Amino acid sequence: MLACQSGNSQPSEVKNNMTKISETKNAAVATLAGGCFWCVASDMKKLPGVEKVVSGYAGGKGENPTYESYEKMGYLEAVQVYYDPRQVSYERILNYFMKHIDPTDAGGQFADRGSGYRTAIFYNDEQEKKMARQVLQNIAGSGRFNKPIATEITRFTGFYPAEDYHQDYDQKNPLRYESYRTGSGREGFIREVWKNDEAPTAVADPKYSKPDKETLKKKLTKTQYDVTQNCGTEPPFQNEYVHNKKEGIYVDVVSGEPLFSSLDKYDSGTGWPSFTRPLEPANVVEKEDSSLSTTRTEVRSKHADSHLGHVFPDGPAPSGMRYCMNSAALRFIPKEELEKEGYGRYLKLFSPGK
Repeated sequence: MLACQSGNSQPSEVKNNMTKISETKNAAVATLAGGCFWCVASDMKKLPGVEKVVSGYAGGKGENPTYESYEKMGYLEAVQVYYDPRQVSYERILNYFMKHIDPTDAGGQFADRGSGYRTAIFYNDEQEKKMARQVLQNIAGSGRFNKPIATEITRFTGFYPAEDYHQDYDQKNPLRYESYRTGSGREGFIREVWKNDEAPTAVADPKYSKPDKETLKKKLTKTQYDVTQNCGTEPPFQNEYVHNKKEGIYVDVVSGEPLFSSLDKYDSGTGWPSFTRPLEPANVVEKEDSSLSTTRTEVRSKHADSHLGHVFPDGPAPSGMRYCMNSAALRFIPKEELEKEGYGRYLKLFSPGK
């Protein structure tokens, strides 16, 4: 990035993939834009009374925006919050939302810059418009910020759900989501500005639940499963990344946790991708391995406990180490895909002058 139904309601019929409030029966829906919709959706789901949150695009012109085209079409990343008005009011929805964004930023949100990341409240009628104005006035007069409020109040005209991989991103990819959210600066801002006030966002330590063996066998290739789960070794020189020279990062093929960077990759001549150091040392666990006649140091991923390879003290300067990894244990994310995949915090590594 960088990057929503009450109990008795039924989803509307979708025309040209666009959801309109008038088409949704028996549901209270709030449409909000707060920058990265992964983060806004994750936060809004934590509010009691919220039943469902859908990530998507609102506020633009033209039909069927996509993640690649929405900003050019004038859309904002937005969410639709489906809630039970018997449990939570529209005013409560708005106040809660305002405590999870930077309402003074007119150019985006945190690390996400550009018109598609502006903040906005999309109202459906005059009552909601009046309530939105009151909430923003209260925020402006609270003394919390020393800059003017930039959050827009805009008439709701339609909403297009985002691609499936964006929905419930925080649950599908907890490690990537936590890495993005913390690295973007959003979490630190909320903690600093609201301190002990109500803002129960916090991305606590992400709890990764490793899939069972049958699920992993379906998800992974035979070689990937053998390497990561059975400490196997793929053939030298005949593996996916040994000759890969593209810029980007390497993550665990099972969990997606960041492990190595192309900036630390070098040709060791051994036939396997080799690195001088980990990108995220906290995600790499080293263990003594006495499975062969000599003792080696095995390298495993912290969260998924995948076997990755071994580390040897015969690498180049400055570290002098050679992290010899199996391609089958890794997934490569090219720098062009980092934001889309939730690893936007690492883009700065590949900026000119870095």
